[in-house]
Amino acid sequence: MDDPEYEYLKGQARPGFPALFAEFEQRSAEAVREGPCTLDLHYGVGERCTFDFFDAGPRARGVLVYLHPGYWQWRDKAGFRFVAPSLVQRGLHVAMVNYPLCPSVSLAALTETVRSAMPAVLAHADAALPLIAAGHSAGGHLAMEMGLTDWAARGLPTVEVAGVLALSGLYDLVPLARTSLNENLRLDADSAMAASPLYRAVSNGPPLLLAAGADETPAMREQSRRMHEVWLAMGNHSTLHFEPGTDHFSLLQRLVAPGSALGRQVDLLLEHALS
Repeated sequence: MDDPEYEYLKGQARPGFPALFAEFEQRSAEAVREGPCTLDLHYGVGERCTFDFFDAGPRARGVLVYLHPGYWQWRDKAGFRFVAPSLVQRGLHVAMVNYPLCPSVSLAALTETVRSAMPAVLAHADAALPLIAAGHSAGGHLAMEMGLTDWAARGLPTVEVAGVLALSGLYDLVPLARTSLNENLRLDADSAMAASPLYRAVSNGPPLLLAAGADETPAMREQSRRMHEVWLAMGNHSTLHFEPGTDHFSLLQRLVAPGSALGRQVDLLLEHALS
């Protein structure tokens, strides 16, 4: 794991990704048609400060915020709307949140913007429901940041993260400063450490489900394993799951597949977080 460019970029790539992204786009369009959902609600003044809201109806038992991948500098919520219906079927309102991208903002400012989306999403849900922070890759990092936030200290005692679902997340950003990703992230040693949830674990934190594809690079799997161990060491609940036969993006196919091992772990997280 001494070549971060390979571990986080070249080694993660698969020749089937273009076809997979095309499938995701098609399934996302179907999810919007089937609804019910409201697209591009604003939570801030920036062009990308928007979220899509998939409504689970009056029997909803929670609100799940889903944060898209793209190493904080690429992609959009629109290509991942397909994950919402299976989560709505679990009794969750689902908010697919966009956020500004690096280098137009710093990673610290990006994270702060995502924090500002949480009260807006809960206000739109119009119910006192528990919040699940979820995301994939860079979105997994941001979901973990939401779980670490002291909302009461920010004057938002009604915002409380009841659980975190992080898929192939990044929790130690120090290695990324030695990759081409840093052309846009612009991290130095101090800012990379400050942006790394791994080094800021707290006690009395929300339960976690940390999942990754079993076929991802060792460094990517190690990110989840280390976060899991640190969270447990702080006395918190955490589950670590490596989904067999999946890479960084095919993992999302299993997230929405009925009866998958990953899906069962999601159900267990929700049972723990929402009970």
